[in-house]
Amino acid sequence: MNQAIRTKLSIMMFLEYVIWGAWLPLLGLYLSKYLKFEGVQIAWIFNAFAIASLTGMFFGSQLADRYFAQERFLSFSHLVGGLSMLGLAYTKQFWPFFGLMLLHCFFYVPTLSVTNAIAFANLKDAQKDFGPIRVWGTIGWIAASWPFIFIPIDWAKVPSMAAAGGFVSWLGKALSTPKTGPAMELALTSTFFVSAIASLVLAAFCLTLPHTPPTKNEGSKFAPLEALKLLAVPSILVLFVVTLLDSFIHYCYFFWTSPFFSAIGLPENWIAPAMSIGQIAEISTMAYLGFFLKRLGWRTTMILGILGHVVRFGIYAIGTRETLWLVILSNVVHGFAYAFFFATVYIYVDENFPKDIRTSAQSMFNLLILGIGPFFGNFLWGWLGEQVTTVSAAGEKVIHFDRLFMVPAGLGVLSAILLAIFFHPKAMKEVEAIDPLAEPVPST
Repeated sequence: MNQAIRTKLSIMMFLEYVIWGAWLPLLGLYLSKYLKFEGVQIAWIFNAFAIASLTGMFFGSQLADRYFAQERFLSFSHLVGGLSMLGLAYTKQFWPFFGLMLLHCFFYVPTLSVTNAIAFANLKDAQKDFGPIRVWGTIGWIAASWPFIFIPIDWAKVPSMAAAGGFVSWLGKALSTPKTGPAMELALTSTFFVSAIASLVLAAFCLTLPHTPPTKNEGSKFAPLEALKLLAVPSILVLFVVTLLDSFIHYCYFFWTSPFFSAIGLPENWIAPAMSIGQIAEISTMAYLGFFLKRLGWRTTMILGILGHVVRFGIYAIGTRETLWLVILSNVVHGFAYAFFFATVYIYVDENFPKDIRTSAQSMFNLLILGIGPFFGNFLWGWLGEQVTTVSAAGEKVIHFDRLFMVPAGLGVLSAILLAIFFHPKAMKEVEAIDPLAEPVPST
């Protein structure tokens, strides 16, 4: 593969995930504490992403698969998505906020599968090359998270370096002096500005990407429905179900981690960087994903990814203020779990689905990972949080996180068992395309 193309694909992935990573980690905190939205309103704003995953499968992917060059589709989508994200920085009321978030997600969500499709179309060996390209998306997410340690600092209250007693002491004072009230609210709106700028830059950059035309098949059928027909293959159906369960587990992390970290004593300006530890670990995991895939195979790699969730939520369940360091460190397995399961699923789809529906097939699994999973998961985890909440003698609500986190850990064990018993994928290089009604040949 040409080095210039590799560089362009890496930049594409970097900006793609800066857009998302800038606003997602701190959105719940911003909506609940500063905009004072009610729980159900917050759930619907988060679920704008889930709703867009459904429309993205039947709108964006069909267009990218069949009608428009994928790099041009990507450019237009990020132009509209960037403008809508810019509007969110100035919006304080629920309905306008929800509408702009829904508009952004409607155009952004399809780009997640389209960027994968563009990468796969220009890679000679997806198992070997996709990980090192995709890892730049992880680096982009991290790059979007860490500046928010410093943006919310109340510099007016930070003593001079001389008064603090040196650089190390001064830095410690600065990092532990976050803004409060309206000043912190204003600082948090910068998440939307960062996302908007990245989106608009990517819209322009996409026009320099390798030309990736749609599949020319004038008499072809509706690609998303053709992708759904592949659920007739038993192993793909099992993978579909397990992906749904794992997406439930995955989004419990985004729903409850920031409140949990706050409850056990982590300062607000450190929450996003602490959550990004998983993405840091994902860098090395993605870089060597091809190595593990070739030696472990599809099934074992996916099972290990799911068990990573079990380990992380098990540590969450026993986490306290005294073990805050261990809870934060446990986020290392988040990146491991993502790469070994979700990234492996995307590669599996690319190698085992017919060429003319691969973008739609990617979107079918994105529908589970980003749509159905979080949509029902957000309500599930919100309901579960209410069930494990009690009122203390002082009248304060107390969430028993130890009980809550045992549920996603248990779902992880169930998912691993289902894969171990029922998932029998085809050998990696056995066929170039699958007959949707053909029985799979078990791998050795």
